[in-house]
Amino acid sequence: MQFDDLVSSITPETFDRLLQAVELGKWPDGEKLSEQQREHCIQLVMAYQAKYCPSEEAFRIGADGQLVTRSKRDMKADLKGENTIASFSLNNQNEA
Repeated sequence: MQFDDLVSSITPETFDRLLQAVELGKWPDGEKLSEQQREHCIQLVMAYQAKYCPSEEAFRIGADGQLVTRSKRDMKADLKGENTIASFSLNNQNEA
């Protein structure tokens, strides 16, 4: 089985279990992951996230398998976008 076929065959439930195993360092039954299992699970989680879980995070793995980074300017623009509730200047403090 090719790696792409393996990633395509992962169900969302299996992905959740792999992700939990990577986060906790053990399988759902409590057995500790070996170093090789951990490495393989991380690779599968990253590949699955890149293919099926699009994200706008600053640092992520793209669908092509390459690291995607966003510039500081882009991230600042997001902070000043439509989702901003309020912003305050720290330099112009008014005394009450």
